[in-house]
Amino acid sequence: MEREQWTHKREFILAMAGNIVGLGNIWRFPYLCYKNGGGVFLLPYCVLALLSGVPLFLMENALGQFTQEGTITCWKKLCPLVEGVGYAIIVIQVFATIYLVILAYSLFYLLSSFASVLPWTTCSNDWNTDACVELTAPNMTSQHYAELGGNWTSKAPISSAVMEFWERRVLSMSGGIEELGSVQWELCACLLACWLACYFCIWKGVKSTGKVVYVTAVFPYVMLAILLVRGLTLPGAWQGVVYYLRPDFTRLTHLQVWIEAGGQVFYSYGVAAGTINTLGSYNKKNNNCYKDSLWLCALNSATSFVAGFAVFSILGFMAHQQGVTMDNVVESGPGLAFIAFPQAVAMMPVPQLWAVCFFIMLIMLGLDSLFGGLETIASSVIDLFPGQMRQPWRREMFLAVFCLVSFLLQILLVTEGGIYVFQLLDYYGCNGACLLCVALAECVAVGWAFGADRMCDAIKDMSGQRPCLLFKFCWRYITPLLCLASFIHYAVQNEPLTSNRGHQFPGWSYGLGWVMAFSSVLMMPVWAILNICRTKGSLRERLCILCRPVEGATGITPQDYSAGLPFQTEMKS
Repeated sequence: MEREQWTHKREFILAMAGNIVGLGNIWRFPYLCYKNGGGVFLLPYCVLALLSGVPLFLMENALGQFTQEGTITCWKKLCPLVEGVGYAIIVIQVFATIYLVILAYSLFYLLSSFASVLPWTTCSNDWNTDACVELTAPNMTSQHYAELGGNWTSKAPISSAVMEFWERRVLSMSGGIEELGSVQWELCACLLACWLACYFCIWKGVKSTGKVVYVTAVFPYVMLAILLVRGLTLPGAWQGVVYYLRPDFTRLTHLQVWIEAGGQVFYSYGVAAGTINTLGSYNKKNNNCYKDSLWLCALNSATSFVAGFAVFSILGFMAHQQGVTMDNVVESGPGLAFIAFPQAVAMMPVPQLWAVCFFIMLIMLGLDSLFGGLETIASSVIDLFPGQMRQPWRREMFLAVFCLVSFLLQILLVTEGGIYVFQLLDYYGCNGACLLCVALAECVAVGWAFGADRMCDAIKDMSGQRPCLLFKFCWRYITPLLCLASFIHYAVQNEPLTSNRGHQFPGWSYGLGWVMAFSSVLMMPVWAILNICRTKGSLRERLCILCRPVEGATGITPQDYSAGLPFQTEMKS
């Protein structure tokens, strides 16, 4: 059976847009703007997007289309020495499936939003404590709110109803990772529903995914537009917008601002994760990948920027209603999605409607991103074993087994201590240092082994447009140096993981975390050594052979190389 392709180009555009526009655009970018100088943060963000995000995005998209292969066989055939890059990406993607639990939380909140009274707005529930305070209550003053410490942690003498719903009803949090406790069966059912949804959306490959993205990629933009219009018309909205964009030019001299801008570029562009390569590999060989990449990168950054107006206008409304400063309501990550926003919608007229809109948007954003990760895993296995896996129903059976095993393992995440397990996996298994190592290896392989000039020639052959000279310099010099500098900074500044309560994880958990972190990175040197051992000749000859594409794999002939050493022949795994 031949490798499938997108039925229409718009399916690819929607799938790629859905993959790169995710939760990070909603809950991470606006917070980083506020934290790092407001509108000034856009300067380092745009500079690093131009020098690292866009070049990597174009490179991965073009490589997928050029080789027509998934993330493992793509690197295996392009530059066998770095075949381990593909395996490293698969390990990272396996860890990244934990983000399905975020969808389970969102589904739990969505179902709770249909109650006549939103359950996180009252203190009359059986999970509430005597310290519970309703933040929408008429007698709630700014002094009371200040006692919550801004982040509404349980250390405060009083706790908010929305925090108690999150910690005591949704999570049923235990005291630490050592106390896993019992399974939260309602949350487990939500997790199962999310896995089933993911499975049936991708089980037929791009034939099913290409149809699903018409809903999952478009609907979040509709919801974001509705929330933006609604947010900007709320009292206090412009206070939030000004707070979001207020410039602080002194922040440009801080290294941390540039590091966080680079991290956001990697996080939101989805580079070094294999998904761009995979989705691009289903394109026709003559698709204009150059133009597509530039427009998709612009769409992603613009979505992040516009989302900031929607988020901060609603947070400004929340600060106005409570009579407090913006400092007390600004959060990032899950705290924004499951604490600040639920509280904000509770203050609006018809709160159930806005809660439903918001959590449907979160679910759609998360689904799109997870589609790409699961498709990366599935396509990599199928391309490794095409003779066996492209038979009828083999793909469906493989995905069914993978999803079932993943669901059973992730039951740990919906126990009373599951949130601590999630934090450990997120902090180590999917951390930025692993992605930086992958991106560095990709740049070296393309910029130096395969050749930046040949990459430009390949893009010109496919799209009819030769990339500008900047991309060639980025692939060879600028992007790898930025990745290396960021990795060094991460290694030097790395701090032990702590929970949002300040809970210290036990020593054994840090050891387990570093094992997870290195499990992906070590794939690269391990496969490099294996391939060197399996190749004949002196060490220099082996390295020269392994740095060249497999003959016939990319349309490049041996005559394209000046040296007399032969191409690497097809290697069996």
